[in-house]
Amino acid sequence: MLRPEAPATLPECRQAIDRVDAALATLLERRAALAGIVQRIKPVGGFAGRDLARERALVARMALRAPSLGEARLAPIMNAVIEAGLHLAEERAAR
Repeated sequence: MLRPEAPATLPECRQAIDRVDAALATLLERRAALAGIVQRIKPVGGFAGRDLARERALVARMALRAPSLGEARLAPIMNAVIEAGLHLAEERAAR
């Protein structure tokens, strides 16, 4: 993924953040594509087909990898990611 780094100056910190943001964008694009496949496979897709227990488990697993953020901070982030993917899948299905 990304190499650990310890930037010492403001420009170095911003460049490091930009690299993380670029990686996040790539990962979010990939996740949205995979979620779109899931929407086509599921018997009930879209917002009605959300599996809230699975989403909670996903957040819990992520919190193990990002303990300083924890479940409370990760939950709204992942909700936004999931909803963005669902909206995209709906838009693509409507074409």
